[in-house]
Amino acid sequence: MLRQEQIATVIDFQQQDLDRKENTFVRESLKEVPIFSSFATIITGVRRCGKSTLLLQIIKDKYKNALYLNFEDLRLTAFETEDLVRLQQEIVKRDIKVLFFDEIQLVNKWEIFVHQLLREEYTIFVSGSNASLLSTELGTHLTGRHISMEMFPFSFTEYIAFKNVKPSPDSVTAYLKTGGFPECIKNESELILQNLMEDILIRDIAVRHAIRDVNALKQLAVYLVSNVGTLVSANKLIDLFGIKSTATMLEYFAWLKDAYLVEFLPLFSYSLKIQARNPKKVYAIDTGLIYATSTAFSENAGHVFENLIYLHLRRKSTTLYYFKEKGECDFVSFTKGKAQEAVQVCYQIDDHNFKREYNGLLEAMRAFKLDQGTIVTLNQKDHFEKDGYRVNLVPAHEYLV
Repeated sequence: MLRQEQIATVIDFQQQDLDRKENTFVRESLKEVPIFSSFATIITGVRRCGKSTLLLQIIKDKYKNALYLNFEDLRLTAFETEDLVRLQQEIVKRDIKVLFFDEIQLVNKWEIFVHQLLREEYTIFVSGSNASLLSTELGTHLTGRHISMEMFPFSFTEYIAFKNVKPSPDSVTAYLKTGGFPECIKNESELILQNLMEDILIRDIAVRHAIRDVNALKQLAVYLVSNVGTLVSANKLIDLFGIKSTATMLEYFAWLKDAYLVEFLPLFSYSLKIQARNPKKVYAIDTGLIYATSTAFSENAGHVFENLIYLHLRRKSTTLYYFKEKGECDFVSFTKGKAQEAVQVCYQIDDHNFKREYNGLLEAMRAFKLDQGTIVTLNQKDHFEKDGYRVNLVPAHEYLV
């Protein structure tokens, strides 16, 4: 429990720190932030992807008088539910109507507090690093009173703008290895990414879910990040890491996903049972994280490249599948239940793989009645037309911008 004076001191210190920070590189997400009266704006994303910086940019871009409070401050370690009353008294005392709460989900019953503030016509922004905790609590107490958005590490277009380089195969290759976490791009250090992964596994997963066997969690995470673009199944992994049951393995999968470390891409099927029964493809939240933490002895450039294109599509759509019948297509994206784009990914097209990649894409295009499809490569460009279908071979630096 904290005194109101202590809460006020932390707010003042954080405000001074905020004022000292320059309005750094403007994120593409800034123009996409949903702001509606009587709604809380919820921003979620992986740890260190730039959520706090985005909140700073919103404040400096739109609000002259706002209160910001980051609940991961060590001085707020003793903050309890009862302290929310004292926080509200401090807000009223300062006569501020725009509130920014960073990682407030660390406080029990925070959503009730936010709901009360919304009823009192405050404008509220909340950010957090765990999708499940936020969605569960929001669904209980803020149904119909919140608008959510996801934030990711730097996109390729943000990367080349920040580095002041031109889009090219070389800049794509550099982005693949560096990834999009802002601190890593600035410092170009794998150690930053290794420490970040440790933070995610310990603080966002092990502590929150009271996991005793942290080593098993770490081994599973490294395995998944080392095997991006491949099919994984809980049933087939339970014997590898000492995790005793499929149900427990599925829980670990869910926690890793909720912390935005990895995502699982399902097979397309109109049957949810078939989707659930089939293995899913695993992808990491950042390609730099793969290079920094993977245990693979040789660089699997093809799968990391595929992960890069997945992240590009994922920024645009939450509804993605891989398609497989006679052949296979890496990605089909949907909007409102309608297929929008079929994409095949191949680092380098040659005589050995062209037929496989082309036919797999064409099969998906026919299945979803798409007259155009894309094969993304590192540096090749061409197009092919057959029976009214057009397949575009596009280099990644053109596709990503």
